[in-house]
Amino acid sequence: MFKRITVRHNSYYDSVTLMSLTQEIQRLPGIREALVGMATDLNKESLKGMGFYTPEVEKAAATDLLIALGAESEEALYEAEELIEEKLAPRVQSRAAGQEEIYNSLEEAVLEGAGIAAISVPGAYAAREARKALEHGLHVFLFSDNVSLEEEVMLKKLAQEKGLLVMGPDCGTAVVGGLGLGFANKVRPGHIGIVAASGTGLQQVLAVIDRLGEGITHAIGTGGRDLRQEVGGITTLLALEMLEQDENTKVKVVISKPPAPEVREKVVRALEEGSKPAVVCFMGEMGGEDRGKVKFARSLEEAAVLACSMVSGKERSLYYQEKDIEELARDLTGGRPVRGYLRGLYCGGTLCDETLTFLAHKGIPVYSNVAWEPELLLKSPEESRAHSCLDLGDDYFTRGRPHPMLEPGLRVPRYLKEAQDEEVAILLFDVVLGFGCHPDPAGVTAEAVREATRIARQSGRQLIQIAVLVGTEGDPQGLREQEKILREAGATVLYSNYAAAQLVARLIQGSLSS
Repeated sequence: MFKRITVRHNSYYDSVTLMSLTQEIQRLPGIREALVGMATDLNKESLKGMGFYTPEVEKAAATDLLIALGAESEEALYEAEELIEEKLAPRVQSRAAGQEEIYNSLEEAVLEGAGIAAISVPGAYAAREARKALEHGLHVFLFSDNVSLEEEVMLKKLAQEKGLLVMGPDCGTAVVGGLGLGFANKVRPGHIGIVAASGTGLQQVLAVIDRLGEGITHAIGTGGRDLRQEVGGITTLLALEMLEQDENTKVKVVISKPPAPEVREKVVRALEEGSKPAVVCFMGEMGGEDRGKVKFARSLEEAAVLACSMVSGKERSLYYQEKDIEELARDLTGGRPVRGYLRGLYCGGTLCDETLTFLAHKGIPVYSNVAWEPELLLKSPEESRAHSCLDLGDDYFTRGRPHPMLEPGLRVPRYLKEAQDEEVAILLFDVVLGFGCHPDPAGVTAEAVREATRIARQSGRQLIQIAVLVGTEGDPQGLREQEKILREAGATVLYSNYAAAQLVARLIQGSLSS
């Protein structure tokens, strides 16, 4: 194999650009290994594992760019380097109609009317850049992770003083005034306003709202730590106040993992004191007793359904009823008991959490790398046991690698490993669409589904494969085409993660009762 490692000093590019470029290079003919990224400790560690570590890499600073390529030929190396040069070349600045505008400074962007700064830089620099944007009067969408809790609190208190939002850190999705940020779905405009401390959880709610024919005003991400005691829900509370003042917003929705008790009470009280009906989905709580105009949802799907019912004045119901789940379970099993374990492989962390919560509620213990109960934490994320669900977007799996929503092919080796386990009877996975996501996640996954079926047949066992498809008709990947690809490969496709969890529980418990 032909290898080449290049270090470009003082050449900074944002992480989203570099992850997408690495993904594109890896798909080139003749390329076996590729990493284009800043010289962070994580990326240096990845280069060690790839056999690209050199004294120059060791000395590289976090502001230096690393380009590591392994190819079958010199020609393949050359073609990859040509593409890298093309993608990283300075773009021509233009303000012609319909073309991207490029600014040389925050000051210039503010003068031209910018209102939001989207920041995706290494964590060591993210807080500094976010503070600078706030001081210039800009709301901040902070995609960057590895920002300390202390820095987050400092930024959000500063934003609070200025009446600005800090969406993040580690904020994956937001839609503000129709503008999608991060991994965002194309959703029609409407009258539902959402505040979410979860990325794929927000995408699931957006997808269901769109499927029910309604739309949104804004979907404001907060970052996953906003409802912790230390942060106090600063962004959530400010976002709710903004939605309260927004004339187009008729219904408010809040989505989060279980918040700190005091912060939970603040958020619910703010909704009660507002003039608009509201829906709350606190993952892990499985609903709750309604408080005045505030309704508590058991699932992400139910949160969307309740919001659509409120805004339309028409009673809406879950897309999949209990009888539908029962019928589907019978179709999949032919009335035979399912003998074996579940293995769930999720790109979306909140979807993984929802499945863990529901199955626990049904009395089915599931091991995970993100389990809330210490006794259900996997000793090693590399090895599943009994029923297991993995969050493949967790830091353990994304260290020095693209997020699986950018490169779902990273899931394939683990998927096939689970399929080869003769004790496994159910494979559950998500396929998430939207801007910023992989252009054909179903296509990447379909071959693995076919191969898993072949493996199971060779060993004479049944293997049920369930796909949760999260997306809208307007998403660039094409919702119907992605569904078709998955079904033709042999997967059962559901549009609701909650319904998928219900189906899994029915399959497992039907097996136990048998």
